[in-house]
Amino acid sequence: MTLTQEFPATRYRDVVEDREFPTVREWRARTGRGVVGCYPVYAPFELGHAAGMLPVGLFGGGNRIEIANADSRFQSFICSVVKSTMELGFQHKLDVFDALMFESICDPARNLASVMARNFTEQAMTYVHLPQNMTSAGVVDYLVAEYRRVAAELSATSGQAVTEDGLRASLAAYNAMRAAVRELYAFRAVRPQDLSTGELYTLARLATLMAPDEVTPILREALAAAGTRDGRAKDRIKVVLIGSFCEQPPLELIESIEESGCYIIDDDFLLGWRLFRRDVPIDGDPYRALAVAYLNDSLHASTKHDLRVPRATAIIDSVQRVGADAAICLIAKFCEPGLFDYALYRKAFDEHHVPHLYLEFEEKMWLYEKIRTEVETFVESMLFA
Repeated sequence: MTLTQEFPATRYRDVVEDREFPTVREWRARTGRGVVGCYPVYAPFELGHAAGMLPVGLFGGGNRIEIANADSRFQSFICSVVKSTMELGFQHKLDVFDALMFESICDPARNLASVMARNFTEQAMTYVHLPQNMTSAGVVDYLVAEYRRVAAELSATSGQAVTEDGLRASLAAYNAMRAAVRELYAFRAVRPQDLSTGELYTLARLATLMAPDEVTPILREALAAAGTRDGRAKDRIKVVLIGSFCEQPPLELIESIEESGCYIIDDDFLLGWRLFRRDVPIDGDPYRALAVAYLNDSLHASTKHDLRVPRATAIIDSVQRVGADAAICLIAKFCEPGLFDYALYRKAFDEHHVPHLYLEFEEKMWLYEKIRTEVETFVESMLFA
Protein backbone atom coordinates (compact mmCIF):
# COMPACT_ATOMS: atom_id res chain seq x y z
CA MET A 1 0.00 0.00 0.00
CA THR A 2 1.50 3.32 -1.06
CA LEU A 3 1.24 6.56 0.88
CA THR A 4 -1.45 7.78 -1.53
CA GLN A 5 -3.72 4.79 -0.99
CA GLU A 6 -6.35 4.76 1.71
CA PHE A 7 -6.66 1.73 3.94
CA PRO A 8 -9.86 -0.06 2.82
CA ALA A 9 -11.56 0.42 6.19
CA THR A 10 -11.07 4.17 5.88
CA ARG A 11 -12.31 4.14 2.31
CA TYR A 12 -15.58 2.42 3.22
CA ARG A 13 -16.36 3.92 6.62
CA ASP A 14 -19.00 6.31 5.26
CA VAL A 15 -20.56 3.46 3.27
CA VAL A 16 -21.19 1.24 6.30
CA GLU A 17 -22.62 4.20 8.24
CA ASP A 18 -25.03 5.21 5.45
CA ARG A 19 -28.55 3.90 6.07
CA GLU A 20 -29.49 4.61 2.46
CA PHE A 21 -27.58 1.40 1.55
CA PRO A 22 -25.54 2.92 -1.32
CA THR A 23 -23.69 -0.30 -2.21
CA VAL A 24 -26.99 -2.18 -2.34
CA ARG A 25 -28.67 0.39 -4.57
CA GLU A 26 -25.67 0.43 -6.89
CA TRP A 27 -25.66 -3.37 -7.12
CA ARG A 28 -29.37 -3.49 -7.84
CA ALA A 29 -29.14 -0.81 -10.52
CA ARG A 30 -26.20 -2.63 -12.12
CA THR A 31 -27.62 -6.16 -12.04
CA GLY A 32 -31.38 -5.64 -12.06
CA ARG A 33 -31.73 -8.40 -9.48
CA GLY A 34 -33.53 -8.56 -6.15
CA VAL A 35 -32.33 -7.93 -2.59
CA VAL A 36 -33.18 -9.69 0.67
CA GLY A 37 -32.57 -8.02 4.03
CA CYS A 38 -31.39 -10.43 6.73
CA TYR A 39 -32.11 -9.60 10.36
CA PRO A 40 -29.46 -10.57 12.93
CA VAL A 41 -28.22 -12.76 14.56
CA TYR A 42 -28.26 -15.57 12.02
CA ALA A 43 -30.00 -15.98 8.71
CA PRO A 44 -29.20 -18.61 6.04
CA PHE A 45 -28.35 -15.90 3.54
CA GLU A 46 -26.75 -18.41 1.18
CA LEU A 47 -30.29 -19.42 0.24
CA GLY A 48 -31.10 -15.89 -0.89
CA HIS A 49 -27.86 -15.69 -2.85
CA ALA A 50 -28.62 -18.99 -4.57
CA ALA A 51 -32.03 -17.55 -5.52
CA GLY A 52 -30.24 -14.77 -7.42
CA MET A 53 -30.67 -12.14 -4.74
CA LEU A 54 -28.19 -10.01 -2.79
CA PRO A 55 -28.37 -10.83 0.94
CA VAL A 56 -27.84 -7.72 3.04
CA GLY A 57 -27.37 -7.43 6.78
CA LEU A 58 -30.23 -5.59 8.48
CA PHE A 59 -28.90 -4.25 11.78
CA GLY A 60 -31.28 -1.38 12.48
CA GLY A 61 -30.68 2.31 12.08
CA GLY A 62 -27.99 2.79 14.68
CA ASN A 63 -27.58 6.39 15.77
CA ARG A 64 -28.15 7.64 12.22
CA ILE A 65 -31.94 7.97 12.35
CA GLU A 66 -34.51 9.42 14.73
CA ILE A 67 -37.32 7.17 15.91
CA ALA A 68 -40.50 8.99 14.89
CA ASN A 69 -43.01 6.21 14.16
CA ALA A 70 -41.85 2.85 15.48
CA ASP A 71 -42.18 3.68 19.20
CA SER A 72 -45.96 3.47 18.91
CA ARG A 73 -45.74 -0.12 17.60
CA PHE A 74 -43.75 -1.61 20.48
CA GLN A 75 -43.52 -1.50 24.24
CA SER A 76 -41.03 0.83 25.88
CA PHE A 77 -38.91 -2.07 27.14
CA ILE A 78 -38.08 -3.45 23.67
CA CYS A 79 -34.47 -3.24 22.46
CA SER A 80 -33.76 -0.36 20.13
CA VAL A 81 -32.66 -2.47 17.13
CA VAL A 82 -36.24 -3.71 16.77
CA LYS A 83 -37.63 -0.19 16.72
CA SER A 84 -34.98 1.29 14.47
CA THR A 85 -35.33 -1.54 11.96
CA MET A 86 -39.01 -0.76 11.66
CA GLU A 87 -38.27 2.96 11.52
CA LEU A 88 -36.09 2.32 8.47
CA GLY A 89 -39.20 0.99 6.80
CA PHE A 90 -41.33 3.99 7.74
CA GLN A 91 -38.64 6.30 6.37
CA HIS A 92 -38.58 4.33 3.08
CA LYS A 93 -34.97 3.30 3.51
CA LEU A 94 -35.93 -0.35 3.06
CA ASP A 95 -37.61 0.23 -0.30
CA VAL A 96 -34.56 -1.29 -1.98
CA PHE A 97 -35.38 -4.69 -0.42
CA ASP A 98 -37.70 -7.15 -2.15
CA ALA A 99 -37.86 -9.45 0.87
CA LEU A 100 -36.94 -9.42 4.54
CA MET A 101 -35.77 -12.49 6.44
CA PHE A 102 -36.29 -12.88 10.18
CA GLU A 103 -35.54 -15.77 12.49
CA SER A 104 -36.45 -17.09 15.92
CA ILE A 105 -33.62 -15.57 17.95
CA CYS A 106 -35.82 -13.95 20.63
CA ASP A 107 -39.42 -12.89 21.32
CA PRO A 108 -39.00 -9.31 20.03
CA ALA A 109 -37.57 -10.63 16.76
CA ARG A 110 -40.56 -12.95 16.40
CA ASN A 111 -42.93 -10.06 16.96
CA LEU A 112 -41.01 -7.74 14.63
CA ALA A 113 -41.47 -10.15 11.73
CA SER A 114 -45.26 -10.13 12.06
CA VAL A 115 -45.49 -6.38 12.73
CA MET A 116 -43.34 -5.64 9.68
CA ALA A 117 -45.53 -7.93 7.58
CA ARG A 118 -48.65 -6.00 8.60
CA ASN A 119 -47.13 -2.58 7.98
CA PHE A 120 -45.15 -3.23 4.79
CA THR A 121 -47.27 -5.51 2.65
CA GLU A 122 -45.31 -4.75 -0.53
CA GLN A 123 -42.31 -6.73 0.74
CA ALA A 124 -42.15 -10.48 1.10
CA MET A 125 -41.48 -11.65 4.65
CA THR A 126 -39.65 -14.90 5.27
CA TYR A 127 -39.39 -16.35 8.77
CA VAL A 128 -36.83 -19.02 9.67
CA HIS A 129 -37.78 -21.31 12.56
CA LEU A 130 -34.37 -22.24 13.95
CA PRO A 131 -34.22 -25.41 16.08
CA GLN A 132 -34.14 -25.04 19.84
CA ASN A 133 -33.17 -28.62 20.75
CA MET A 134 -29.72 -29.28 19.32
CA THR A 135 -29.57 -32.82 20.66
CA SER A 136 -32.79 -34.14 19.12
CA ALA A 137 -32.36 -37.12 16.80
CA GLY A 138 -34.43 -35.34 14.16
CA VAL A 139 -32.84 -31.89 14.37
CA VAL A 140 -30.77 -32.15 11.17
CA ASP A 141 -33.70 -33.38 9.09
CA TYR A 142 -35.88 -30.65 10.59
CA LEU A 143 -33.43 -27.88 9.70
CA VAL A 144 -32.88 -29.26 6.19
CA ALA A 145 -36.64 -29.16 5.62
CA GLU A 146 -36.81 -25.62 7.01
CA TYR A 147 -34.01 -24.46 4.71
CA ARG A 148 -35.77 -26.00 1.72
CA ARG A 149 -39.00 -24.21 2.64
CA VAL A 150 -37.21 -20.87 2.99
CA ALA A 151 -35.41 -21.42 -0.33
CA ALA A 152 -38.76 -22.01 -2.04
CA GLU A 153 -40.18 -18.78 -0.59
CA LEU A 154 -37.16 -16.76 -1.71
CA SER A 155 -37.29 -18.36 -5.15
CA ALA A 156 -40.92 -17.31 -5.49
CA THR A 157 -39.89 -13.71 -4.74
CA SER A 158 -36.84 -13.61 -7.03
CA GLY A 159 -38.19 -15.73 -9.85
CA GLN A 160 -35.07 -17.90 -9.82
CA ALA A 161 -35.21 -21.43 -8.47
CA VAL A 162 -32.61 -22.53 -5.95
CA THR A 163 -30.80 -25.54 -7.37
CA GLU A 164 -28.37 -27.71 -5.46
CA ASP A 165 -25.53 -26.66 -7.77
CA GLY A 166 -26.51 -23.03 -7.30
CA LEU A 167 -26.50 -23.44 -3.52
CA ARG A 168 -23.09 -25.12 -3.64
CA ALA A 169 -21.77 -22.14 -5.61
CA SER A 170 -23.22 -19.76 -3.01
CA LEU A 171 -21.69 -21.77 -0.18
CA ALA A 172 -18.31 -21.59 -1.93
CA ALA A 173 -18.61 -17.81 -2.39
CA TYR A 174 -19.47 -17.22 1.26
CA ASN A 175 -16.85 -19.71 2.41
CA ALA A 176 -14.26 -17.50 0.73
CA MET A 177 -15.68 -14.36 2.34
CA ARG A 178 -15.82 -15.92 5.81
CA ALA A 179 -12.28 -17.28 5.44
CA ALA A 180 -11.04 -13.76 4.72
CA VAL A 181 -12.88 -12.41 7.77
CA ARG A 182 -11.46 -15.21 9.94
CA GLU A 183 -7.95 -14.30 8.79
CA LEU A 184 -8.55 -10.65 9.62
CA TYR A 185 -9.76 -11.67 13.09
CA ALA A 186 -6.72 -13.91 13.57
CA PHE A 187 -4.43 -11.05 12.50
CA ARG A 188 -6.10 -8.61 14.91
CA ALA A 189 -5.73 -11.09 17.78
CA VAL A 190 -1.96 -11.22 17.27
CA ARG A 191 -1.27 -7.66 16.07
CA PRO A 192 -4.03 -5.41 17.40
CA GLN A 193 -1.72 -2.41 17.11
CA ASP A 194 -1.74 -2.89 13.32
CA LEU A 195 -5.47 -3.47 12.84
CA SER A 196 -7.82 -1.63 15.16
CA THR A 197 -11.20 -3.06 16.08
CA GLY A 198 -12.86 -0.04 14.51
CA GLU A 199 -11.19 -0.89 11.21
CA LEU A 200 -11.98 -4.59 11.52
CA TYR A 201 -15.61 -3.84 12.35
CA THR A 202 -15.90 -1.58 9.29
CA LEU A 203 -14.56 -4.32 7.03
CA ALA A 204 -16.81 -7.00 8.57
CA ARG A 205 -19.83 -4.70 8.26
CA LEU A 206 -18.97 -4.06 4.61
CA ALA A 207 -19.18 -7.82 4.05
CA THR A 208 -22.86 -7.65 5.04
CA LEU A 209 -23.55 -5.01 2.39
CA MET A 210 -21.91 -6.41 -0.73
CA ALA A 211 -21.91 -9.55 -2.84
CA PRO A 212 -19.33 -12.06 -1.54
CA ASP A 213 -17.35 -12.20 -4.78
CA GLU A 214 -17.03 -8.40 -4.74
CA VAL A 215 -16.20 -7.87 -1.06
CA THR A 216 -13.73 -10.74 -0.60
CA PRO A 217 -10.99 -9.04 -2.68
CA ILE A 218 -11.44 -5.91 -0.54
CA LEU A 219 -11.00 -7.96 2.63
CA ARG A 220 -7.89 -9.57 1.17
CA GLU A 221 -6.54 -6.16 0.22
CA ALA A 222 -7.07 -4.97 3.79
CA LEU A 223 -5.27 -8.00 5.21
CA ALA A 224 -2.30 -7.42 2.95
CA ALA A 225 -2.22 -3.71 3.77
CA ALA A 226 -2.39 -4.36 7.52
CA GLY A 227 0.51 -6.76 7.16
CA THR A 228 2.74 -3.92 5.92
CA ARG A 229 2.16 -1.89 9.06
CA ASP A 230 4.67 -1.83 11.87
CA GLY A 231 2.82 -0.23 14.74
CA ARG A 232 4.28 0.01 18.19
CA ALA A 233 2.25 -1.85 20.80
CA LYS A 234 0.82 0.43 23.46
CA ASP A 235 0.45 -0.25 27.16
CA ARG A 236 -3.08 -1.61 26.99
CA ILE A 237 -4.91 -4.61 28.36
CA LYS A 238 -6.17 -7.31 25.99
CA VAL A 239 -9.88 -8.00 26.29
CA VAL A 240 -12.58 -10.20 24.82
CA LEU A 241 -15.76 -8.22 24.18
CA ILE A 242 -19.06 -10.09 24.31
CA GLY A 243 -22.77 -9.31 24.32
CA SER A 244 -23.15 -7.34 21.06
CA PHE A 245 -24.22 -10.26 18.89
CA CYS A 246 -27.45 -8.67 17.61
CA GLU A 247 -27.85 -4.96 18.23
CA GLN A 248 -24.63 -3.26 17.15
CA PRO A 249 -22.95 -0.54 19.22
CA PRO A 250 -22.11 2.70 17.43
CA LEU A 251 -18.76 2.56 15.70
CA GLU A 252 -17.64 5.54 17.76
CA LEU A 253 -18.38 3.59 20.95
CA ILE A 254 -16.25 0.67 19.78
CA GLU A 255 -13.39 3.03 19.04
CA SER A 256 -13.87 4.81 22.36
CA ILE A 257 -13.51 1.55 24.30
CA GLU A 258 -10.29 0.72 22.52
CA GLU A 259 -8.93 4.24 22.95
CA SER A 260 -9.64 3.99 26.69
CA GLY A 261 -6.80 1.51 27.12
CA CYS A 262 -7.95 -1.77 25.58
CA TYR A 263 -6.95 -3.96 22.72
CA ILE A 264 -10.09 -5.88 21.77
CA ILE A 265 -8.72 -9.18 20.49
CA ASP A 266 -11.98 -11.11 20.15
CA ASP A 267 -15.62 -10.07 19.91
CA ASP A 268 -19.06 -11.23 18.77
CA PHE A 269 -19.92 -8.31 16.48
CA LEU A 270 -21.89 -9.19 13.32
CA LEU A 271 -21.83 -12.79 14.47
CA GLY A 272 -24.20 -14.30 11.91
CA TRP A 273 -22.06 -13.29 8.94
CA ARG A 274 -19.00 -15.10 10.29
CA LEU A 275 -20.77 -17.80 12.28
CA PHE A 276 -19.06 -20.92 11.00
CA ARG A 277 -15.70 -21.98 12.40
CA ARG A 278 -14.54 -23.38 9.05
CA ASP A 279 -15.74 -23.79 5.48
CA VAL A 280 -19.12 -25.42 4.88
CA PRO A 281 -18.55 -28.58 2.77
CA ILE A 282 -19.82 -28.19 -0.77
CA ASP A 283 -19.96 -31.88 -1.71
CA GLY A 284 -23.13 -33.88 -1.16
CA ASP A 285 -26.45 -32.34 -0.16
CA PRO A 286 -25.78 -28.60 0.32
CA TYR A 287 -28.87 -28.12 2.49
CA ARG A 288 -27.67 -30.82 4.86
CA ALA A 289 -24.14 -29.41 4.86
CA LEU A 290 -25.49 -25.98 5.82
CA ALA A 291 -27.70 -27.47 8.53
CA VAL A 292 -24.89 -29.54 10.05
CA ALA A 293 -22.58 -26.52 9.99
CA TYR A 294 -25.11 -24.44 11.94
CA LEU A 295 -25.78 -27.19 14.47
CA ASN A 296 -22.27 -28.52 15.03
CA ASP A 297 -19.70 -26.09 13.71
CA SER A 298 -20.87 -22.59 14.57
CA LEU A 299 -19.59 -20.07 17.06
CA HIS A 300 -21.11 -19.55 20.48
CA ALA A 301 -24.27 -17.41 20.44
CA SER A 302 -26.64 -16.36 23.20
CA THR A 303 -29.55 -17.03 20.86
CA LYS A 304 -28.46 -20.60 20.12
CA HIS A 305 -29.47 -22.89 22.97
CA ASP A 306 -26.85 -25.61 22.74
CA LEU A 307 -26.61 -27.54 25.99
CA ARG A 308 -23.71 -29.62 24.65
CA VAL A 309 -21.35 -26.68 25.28
CA PRO A 310 -22.54 -24.33 28.04
CA ARG A 311 -22.35 -20.72 26.92
CA ALA A 312 -20.25 -19.65 29.88
CA THR A 313 -17.76 -22.43 29.11
CA ALA A 314 -17.46 -21.21 25.52
CA ILE A 315 -16.67 -17.68 26.71
CA ILE A 316 -13.99 -18.85 29.15
CA ASP A 317 -12.48 -20.96 26.36
CA SER A 318 -12.39 -17.88 24.13
CA VAL A 319 -10.65 -15.79 26.78
CA GLN A 320 -8.05 -18.47 27.37
CA ARG A 321 -7.53 -19.26 23.68
CA VAL A 322 -6.64 -15.70 22.68
CA GLY A 323 -4.73 -14.95 25.87
CA ALA A 324 -6.96 -12.09 27.00
CA ASP A 325 -6.36 -10.30 30.28
CA ALA A 326 -10.04 -9.59 30.88
CA ALA A 327 -13.53 -9.57 29.41
CA ILE A 328 -15.92 -6.73 28.73
CA CYS A 329 -19.62 -7.52 28.58
CA LEU A 330 -21.13 -4.88 26.29
CA ILE A 331 -24.81 -5.79 26.32
CA ALA A 332 -27.67 -4.00 24.61
CA LYS A 333 -30.28 -2.46 26.87
CA PHE A 334 -33.37 -4.69 27.22
CA CYS A 335 -31.64 -7.62 25.47
CA GLU A 336 -33.04 -10.63 27.32
CA PRO A 337 -30.70 -13.30 25.85
CA GLY A 338 -27.66 -11.17 26.64
CA LEU A 339 -28.80 -10.26 30.13
CA PHE A 340 -29.73 -13.86 30.97
CA ASP A 341 -26.31 -15.03 29.82
CA TYR A 342 -24.49 -12.38 31.84
CA ALA A 343 -25.58 -14.10 35.05
CA LEU A 344 -23.83 -17.25 33.82
CA TYR A 345 -20.80 -15.36 32.57
CA ARG A 346 -20.30 -13.55 35.86
CA LYS A 347 -20.27 -16.81 37.80
CA ALA A 348 -17.79 -18.36 35.35
CA PHE A 349 -15.54 -15.28 35.41
CA ASP A 350 -15.39 -15.42 39.20
CA GLU A 351 -14.65 -19.14 39.20
CA HIS A 352 -11.83 -18.79 36.66
CA HIS A 353 -10.48 -15.50 38.08
CA VAL A 354 -11.15 -13.55 34.90
CA PRO A 355 -11.57 -9.81 35.57
CA HIS A 356 -14.57 -8.39 33.76
CA LEU A 357 -16.52 -5.20 33.26
CA TYR A 358 -20.24 -4.95 32.59
CA LEU A 359 -21.45 -2.17 30.28
CA GLU A 360 -24.86 -1.45 28.78
CA PHE A 361 -25.48 0.39 25.53
CA GLU A 362 -28.13 1.43 23.03
CA GLU A 363 -27.48 1.70 19.32
CA LYS A 364 -28.80 5.27 19.25
CA MET A 365 -26.18 6.50 21.75
CA TRP A 366 -24.32 9.72 20.97
CA LEU A 367 -22.44 10.38 24.21
CA TYR A 368 -19.81 7.94 25.46
CA GLU A 369 -18.12 9.77 28.34
CA LYS A 370 -19.69 7.58 31.03
CA ILE A 371 -18.63 4.33 29.36
CA ARG A 372 -15.21 5.74 28.56
CA THR A 373 -14.68 6.66 32.22
CA GLU A 374 -15.77 3.19 33.36
CA VAL A 375 -13.39 1.51 30.93
CA GLU A 376 -10.49 3.77 31.88
CA THR A 377 -11.07 3.05 35.57
CA PHE A 378 -11.21 -0.68 34.88
CA VAL A 379 -8.01 -0.56 32.81
CA GLU A 380 -6.16 1.41 35.46
CA SER A 381 -7.25 -1.03 38.16
CA MET A 382 -5.56 -3.79 36.20
CA LEU A 383 -2.47 -1.98 34.97
CA PHE A 384 -1.61 -0.54 38.35
CA ALA A 385 -2.82 -3.30 40.64
